[in-house]
Amino acid sequence: MMVCEIHDLGLMEYQPAWDLQNRFAAEVARGERPPTLLLLEHPHTYTFGRKGQAENLLWDQEQLNERGAAVHWVDRGGDVTYHGPGQLVGYPLIALGKLDQQARIPQVDYIGYVRNLEKVLIKALAGIGLVSGQLNGKTGVWVQADVASRCSRCRPEDRKKPAKIAAVGVKVDAQGITRHGFALNVNPDMSYFDGIIPCGIADYPVVSLADLCSPLPSMETMKEQVVHAFGEVFACETAGVTYD
Repeated sequence: MMVCEIHDLGLMEYQPAWDLQNRFAAEVARGERPPTLLLLEHPHTYTFGRKGQAENLLWDQEQLNERGAAVHWVDRGGDVTYHGPGQLVGYPLIALGKLDQQARIPQVDYIGYVRNLEKVLIKALAGIGLVSGQLNGKTGVWVQADVASRCSRCRPEDRKKPAKIAAVGVKVDAQGITRHGFALNVNPDMSYFDGIIPCGIADYPVVSLADLCSPLPSMETMKEQVVHAFGEVFACETAGVTYD
């Protein structure tokens, strides 16, 4: 069984974390580093993927400044999402296979990789007794309406719909190494989601574990659950957590 390296980075600004992804991914590509998972939280940040639409950012610059929120345009898939304290972010750096001259990956199932990231989070949430799953035609991890109805913060009409509890957005670089990853809402300030149309999807609410669980699992508990599930889904031995 291959070994996967886990790094717990704590709270880290977005750009240094992106730079670290680039450095570690190059090392993975050269065979100098095993598959690696970075776990961290970001300060208040909005990121747009390659298909991002600027109009999905609802706050103007003055509001962004007042709320202390940075904006980054990045090279992952998907539209706009929010990162902030209380949200568990994971960046797996895994070799999937080399791209061909048309920037395609013939050797691997790209969509299958995204589905596997969702499975990691579904297993992690099951570990604390929360039922979640995939939603047909959408990425990310979702809870059904019977679970979302627990959200007292949510509008009454939204409590009747599936709700997203984790976002997934990835990139595979020219060496076939994965970048970016997932964001699980544990206990972030959910008012920051009012500043965007999350993932460009206006019809479904976004929830957190704090909206659904009493007592609320700690961030450390969720890290442990995610690491355990990551090892199961990607068939690797997690080599202990390194605190950077």
